[in-house]
Amino acid sequence: MGQKTNPIGNRLGIIRGWDSNWFGGNDYGDRIAEDYKIRRYLEARLSKGGISRIYIERTLKLVTVTITTARPGLIIGKGGQEVDKLKEELKKLTKKDIQINIFEIKRPELDAVLVADSIAKQIENRISYRRAVKMAIAGTMRMGAEGIKVQISGRLNGAEMARSESFKDGRIPLSTFRADIDYHIGEALTQYGKLGVKVWIMKGEVYGKRELSPLVGQQKKGGQSDRRDNRGGERDNRRPRKNNNNNNNNN
Repeated sequence: MGQKTNPIGNRLGIIRGWDSNWFGGNDYGDRIAEDYKIRRYLEARLSKGGISRIYIERTLKLVTVTITTARPGLIIGKGGQEVDKLKEELKKLTKKDIQINIFEIKRPELDAVLVADSIAKQIENRISYRRAVKMAIAGTMRMGAEGIKVQISGRLNGAEMARSESFKDGRIPLSTFRADIDYHIGEALTQYGKLGVKVWIMKGEVYGKRELSPLVGQQKKGGQSDRRDNRGGERDNRRPRKNNNNNNNNN
């Protein structure tokens, strides 16, 4: 147990960037507390908006909040009215100038946060946990993931004794740093207690140096063409060698 670590924290600075990007200085603790308040407020306020992650960047006078969501229309509202309301509410909360950016997740099946929350909501609606998990795994693999693992813990089906069950498809190389693995822990609040839902999603491997800007992982969710191109490039480099060998044999 002592050797396990969070797959996201384990890859920070290697293939993943940070969710908060700013220099704290003497106000480091206050800014961390403020980031926590902003995130908790937005998650409660936009609980039905399909929020995946909230990125916060700061300059001297401006706080930029980037929300990644599968349902941007709900957050933006008609003519951007909801975003303007959010700005005013966050200004009151932080007493600073706020800028809000909305980023759409085009493939929610490849996002661990959204998959875990979807399973948790289905369990809360009294759908069988096995059925919910198998449907989530099938949907994720259909969208091109290399692997997915789901673990559910608690009083499954209202059993007297809590237990854990794991479901897996494909490969999840947790100790490979270049493996792009998304991870999240969700909670389902049922009549017989809380159930924990852990989701690991393997999206591919990152070759070469990767930019660690906050949205770089989200931008590659829409299509993994960059990684395939890199692999294809390696194959293309190998082809001339085979042709040269064939030409030498013919001569």
